[in-house]
Amino acid sequence: MIEKMYKAALVSRSADRRKMVSDLRDIGLMHISFERSKAVSTAALETFRAELADLQRIVLALEENSPKTRPAQKPVADGEFDRIRSDYLYALDRVRALTEETARLRLRLSDIEGWGDYDASDLVRLHSLGVGLHFYTIGKKELEKLPGDVSWIRLSPVSGRQAIAVVGAKLPPETGAVAFHAWRFSPVAIRRTIAENEAETQKHKARIADGASLIDAFKRRIDSIGEAIKLEMATCEVDEGDSLCWITGFIPEGGLETFRRRVSQLGYGCMVDEVNPEDEPPTKVIYNKVTRLMKPVFDMLGTVPGYYEYDISMWFLAFFALFFAMIIGDAAYGVIFLIAGALIHMKTKKASNAVLLIYVLGAATVIWGAMTGTWFGSRAILEACPLLQVFVVKEISNFHELFGVTAKTAQDTVMQLCFIVGTLQLSLACVMNVIRKAGAKDLSLVADIGWLVMIDALYFLVLLLVLNRTDVNAGAIFTCVGAGFVLVVVFGFQGPGIKFARGLSSGAGGLFTTFLNTISAFGNIMSYIRLFAVGMASLAIAESFNEMASPMLGGLALPAGVLVLVIGHGLNLVMGLLSVVVHGVRLNLLEFSGQLGMGWTGIAYEPFRKTTQGE
Repeated sequence: MIEKMYKAALVSRSADRRKMVSDLRDIGLMHISFERSKAVSTAALETFRAELADLQRIVLALEENSPKTRPAQKPVADGEFDRIRSDYLYALDRVRALTEETARLRLRLSDIEGWGDYDASDLVRLHSLGVGLHFYTIGKKELEKLPGDVSWIRLSPVSGRQAIAVVGAKLPPETGAVAFHAWRFSPVAIRRTIAENEAETQKHKARIADGASLIDAFKRRIDSIGEAIKLEMATCEVDEGDSLCWITGFIPEGGLETFRRRVSQLGYGCMVDEVNPEDEPPTKVIYNKVTRLMKPVFDMLGTVPGYYEYDISMWFLAFFALFFAMIIGDAAYGVIFLIAGALIHMKTKKASNAVLLIYVLGAATVIWGAMTGTWFGSRAILEACPLLQVFVVKEISNFHELFGVTAKTAQDTVMQLCFIVGTLQLSLACVMNVIRKAGAKDLSLVADIGWLVMIDALYFLVLLLVLNRTDVNAGAIFTCVGAGFVLVVVFGFQGPGIKFARGLSSGAGGLFTTFLNTISAFGNIMSYIRLFAVGMASLAIAESFNEMASPMLGGLALPAGVLVLVIGHGLNLVMGLLSVVVHGVRLNLLEFSGQLGMGWTGIAYEPFRKTTQGE
């Protein structure tokens, strides 16, 4: 259920602006949008954000350099924090600067290695004694053309060119020689600098590693700065008049009385009103003991229904469990899920929502796998255990030949079941729309009845085109589709406050769009065949690995055969889970939600309150 929201404003004297925001945080019930503060920057915010970035950088470095066994954590006095932070920032900056300089020096060293291991100070000493040496690389032909009065010494080739040392005057540019300024780059000096840099780098890294005992202290400081940033941002959301200031947000119905009582105790003014269609209230979903099982999935997907949309947690759970079971498709895999859930349950000693969801999905998979007779994709297991055959529904069995059913019959039955599931889910969406609009006295509910008629008729069209069902009356199908299409065109744009003629005109203007949506509805029903296709693919993979391992399940090759089975079925199980995310979630979030008109564009209700022990 989506809890009703109210728009509320907390009013105070302008002089009490910051105290009002602090008290509002202590109340912890109002949702604030923070839209204005995201676009505004104050000196305090910039200071806090800069410090936060520095602290996060320090913590990341400390965790990367901390030993595997974290040492006992030490407290840090508030007066010492700024000094310690500065010390570590200096160490990090020096490590980065030294690392970059060392990399540049190594690159420079590699460039001059061909000139040998010389010391530039020797060249400077020779120059002071009147012996000037100039170094060049030059091509062989250019070398032969040097004037006879040039004194030069042949050196070892450098980078494929002849290297020479010229005594006395420099060579003119027209000789084609490329000068090498040896006195600027000394390999000996570069190596000495690299060694000094590395020694200093290790010293600073050791200093950073010693800070592992301060990680928790830095994290607490990060929490404190985070709270200060939120408080400053909330202050930026305050509007001011001549002598009063106020801040506006949203309060859930369940917290409204508490909010009013606390505000009254603190001596502030309060105005509460119904939300308007132009408002963007947050969504607070109230889960019951069953629907809360879907919360881990919604949290993982990051999906929140809009405030004016539906809470489909119950239907999502029911269909998701069915989709999960049909996609995984193997009862033995379901048993693995149940065992995994039990192990997590025993380790955490708590039946969390995630654990309970694993139980539900595992049980659903076991039931579906037992009905299809699928245990590790093995026909031999089913044949060897007559008890397992008792639970098999022969019309949908994956090993149909054991029950006297043809492959076509079994496959057609499963495909038809997929289409039935899709039609039921999409029809449910239409019924939900009709019920909601009937309560709002919205005439466009007739259009949803039209969609219901079309979807149910399109189901039979799918049977006719995909399964070649000859008992389907094509004339009746197109009559129903046509009637539903007319209802959608005529009533699709009707609604409270809209004149019938205007709605009819809008419907006629969107005729082509409605036609495309009708085709899309047909595609939506067809889309549910993915449950059959992915389930069959999973079975085929399991059978393939079983066949690979079968010749090795005896003698000395037994360990190899077991390894093939473990790897093969493990891989199949992982791919099945990925398919659930891709296909099982999609059918709920796209096909079903699309028919409901849901965009999942909601804003989660997050009241302004302290979330840590920070100030």
